[in-house]
Amino acid sequence: MKTGRRRKLHFSKLYAFRRVRGGFKDDHSQIGGPGFSRVVYCNESSSFEASTRNYAGNYVRTTKYTAASFLPKSLFEQFRRVANFYFLVIGSLAFTPLAPYTAVSAILPLIVVLGATMVKEGIEDWQRKLQDIEVNSRKVKVHCGNGVFDNSEWRNLRVGDIVKVEKDEFFPADLLLLSSSYEDAICYVETMNLDGETNLKLKQAVEASSFLNEDSNFRDFRAVVKCEDPNANLYSFVGSMEFEEQQHPLSPQQLLLRDSKLRNTEYIYGAVIFTGHDTKVIQNSTDPPSKRSKIERKMDKIIYLLFGILFMMAFVGSIYFGIVTRDDLDGGRMKRWYLRPDSAKVFFDPKRAPMAAIYHFLTALLLYSYLIPISLYMSIEIVKVIQNIFINQDPHMYYEETDKPARARTSNLNEELGQVDTILSDKTGTLTCNSMEFIKCSVAGTAYGCSVTEVEKAGAKRNGSLLMGNGGDGAEDFAENNTNSLIKGFNFKDDRVMGGKWVMEPHSDVLQKFFRLLAICHTALPEIDEGTGKVSYEAESPDEAAFVIAARELGFEFFKRTQTNISVNELDPISGKKLERSYKLLNVLEFNSTRKRMSVIIRDEEGKLFLLSKGADSVMFQRLGKNGRKFEEETRGHVNEYADAGLRTLILAYSELNEERYKEFNEKFTEAKNSVSADRETRIDEVADMIEKDLILLGATAVEDKLQHGVSWNVLG
Repeated sequence: MKTGRRRKLHFSKLYAFRRVRGGFKDDHSQIGGPGFSRVVYCNESSSFEASTRNYAGNYVRTTKYTAASFLPKSLFEQFRRVANFYFLVIGSLAFTPLAPYTAVSAILPLIVVLGATMVKEGIEDWQRKLQDIEVNSRKVKVHCGNGVFDNSEWRNLRVGDIVKVEKDEFFPADLLLLSSSYEDAICYVETMNLDGETNLKLKQAVEASSFLNEDSNFRDFRAVVKCEDPNANLYSFVGSMEFEEQQHPLSPQQLLLRDSKLRNTEYIYGAVIFTGHDTKVIQNSTDPPSKRSKIERKMDKIIYLLFGILFMMAFVGSIYFGIVTRDDLDGGRMKRWYLRPDSAKVFFDPKRAPMAAIYHFLTALLLYSYLIPISLYMSIEIVKVIQNIFINQDPHMYYEETDKPARARTSNLNEELGQVDTILSDKTGTLTCNSMEFIKCSVAGTAYGCSVTEVEKAGAKRNGSLLMGNGGDGAEDFAENNTNSLIKGFNFKDDRVMGGKWVMEPHSDVLQKFFRLLAICHTALPEIDEGTGKVSYEAESPDEAAFVIAARELGFEFFKRTQTNISVNELDPISGKKLERSYKLLNVLEFNSTRKRMSVIIRDEEGKLFLLSKGADSVMFQRLGKNGRKFEEETRGHVNEYADAGLRTLILAYSELNEERYKEFNEKFTEAKNSVSADRETRIDEVADMIEKDLILLGATAVEDKLQHGVSWNVLG
């Protein structure tokens, strides 16, 4: 159990390079034109200018029906079913003299089936409404004047309001980030509800408003934001903020989206830009669709088949009846006198045999209508409702970590559950719990780490064999590695490097650089428990946290970050003691899906410049210099082995820079990052590409992404 109080962090200017200080040009010139006409008066939501804008409120409705639309829309949904429409036609014909039974007996079953199904739809939609009420009634702190913030419901928010969102709370609307608990106004955001990603995203306010980090600062705060109109693009935002008679360009970096969550940040202040159905997440959502299961669609085909049989029976019978009726006269006397043709006007009139056949056809359709089972729909609806109750009360579907049971919002697709046999996915996060463990590594062409992965366990179990780890003896290793790691994010075992023994390895200098790179090349923030002195980390992604934890456990403890420096307690190979070393952080070249790598440029205590880089093997091996490929062949082999074992790999490399090369790079990089053009990111990537060359290979890391509970690897032999 943790004791003591954690020291609050007030530094993060590591990310200062994200700030935009350039002028207005390119896409910002569109502000005020079509599609970019929104004007927000921050902290003046009650002013006359704001009231003339007439923006949408923050009440959000996700229900399928309203009180006015329930009856027509629900009836339309019911009569999409072939059987219901058929029985509606039959029920209408039952009111004519053609029916061989009373109209009530035909129409009552249809009313019961439709009524029961509509009641079920109404109950499910009412449950959606209750969820809407819960969301719209959530509380958030809103500035109510004189620097005072008071709790208000989400539904009452208006465009221009200033809100204060605290740690682990959801954003109530699309907000413009003004400041945060960090001194340079950054915050971490979890966007799992938007894009399914559990990795944290970094947001940063413009520098001009970063000083607004207390409630009282908003007493006289006024600003005008001009930006794009509501749209569904989650990753774009173009605007400007007029504050203290100066214009400040805005980008997606300053926009906090509704339904994302504030993480690893004590609080933020934001101005409401988009509310309710104008927010980007609602713009991306669609009206609740009318979903039909495969069984229901198959039932429609069966109904068509049964109706075809019924039609043929009635058709053949009516033809025969018409022929017999036409030949019914025999010398002026009716052959079928027992049918009382003398009292019938049409049905048995030999002189009007074609009409008699048609009437007989309709009567036969009514008489044989029970060939189509209307009760089948009722039975299925009852089963679905009961299944819905079971799903909501199933203890095996209860998620203890968030204290949430299963919640079936609709019962229309119950029969689709459990029919998945194989999932082919290019996104591993579909099957994993996004909990990373540092498990193996390759340094200087030597493989380290004897822990066993889930894939290796599954393969051994399937083949009935024991696993041999590095330096292990089979059964003992396998049993030992089946136990859970005591340190979250670290499941590395190897006596050759643990406990400082790496200094005895042949390539101890390469190992030292490898562990140092793990401790420095990242964007994590340390938290020190003042009671125990133990360091923990807050990182944008779990694999990044696993790297700094691994470095700490192997003798390179990252423990402090200021706006320009990173401090590490390193194990000195000569004295065997830990020494505190400080590295000046000059630049961070961030990771993205295009670059597939991340780099930092540092200056050590001796004044030397180094570029430390980690990334995917597909891009890193291409960037090695002629003198940096000494261990390439062995490392490639180890990376392939790690991939076969289901591990995520990264290549680690570095290069030493001279002053002239760095100065040239830094000038171009500063110019690119301060631009406000549409191709800003491309320009930054191009400049970074210039410096990330001629690298020297150190090795590779292997991290295991743990599978979700109940998911097992299917290892092909």
